[in-house]
Amino acid sequence: MSFIPDTTTLIQFSIATFILAITPGPDMTLFVSRTLSQGRATGFASMAGALCGTLIHTTLVVVGVSALIVASPMAFFVLKIFGAGYLVFLAWQAITKGSAFSPEKKSGPRISLFRSWAAGLGVNLLNPKIILFFMTFLPQFVSAHDPNAPGKLFFLGAMFVVLAIPVTAPMVLAAEKFSAAMKSSPRVTRVVDYLFAGVFSAFALKILTAQAK
Repeated sequence: MSFIPDTTTLIQFSIATFILAITPGPDMTLFVSRTLSQGRATGFASMAGALCGTLIHTTLVVVGVSALIVASPMAFFVLKIFGAGYLVFLAWQAITKGSAFSPEKKSGPRISLFRSWAAGLGVNLLNPKIILFFMTFLPQFVSAHDPNAPGKLFFLGAMFVVLAIPVTAPMVLAAEKFSAAMKSSPRVTRVVDYLFAGVFSAFALKILTAQAK
């Protein structure tokens, strides 16, 4: 199956996906907030919407990157260098500014599952950081000279969703305890921030040194 990347790439991508999934952000805040105020079904609906947004981002990246490879391998090379630099920037932000996690437990009118799904989709699609991240993150795992690059990008995008589910689902199932733990133990969040910074900086450095050879 030519669309499946090699084992080394799969391991690297899995580690990066796990670190990204456990890093607090707008998506995670929405899942936990909706669960606290509306129940688990609503939280899962929001999570499903965000994961659908991830697949849309993947599709847009595949179409754009594929066109870029055909039009100009050099432009694709520049995109990968920019992507590595952006990962370093995100690592720096994680250390200096920390993660954003501020769930709220507000009582109010019942929100339908569809609206919760749409909210998750909207938060994901309209977040410029997620747009930029996927645009620069996924291309790092393919080569401009790989004829199977589009298939591999689709595979990795689907893999991202599959790997994210077992990480985010427990947060919804135990939203009350998870939220309390995150608020009462800021050190845990900082550990995640430094873990994110360390892994993505190392990955970006690997990309930059490999491209320089």
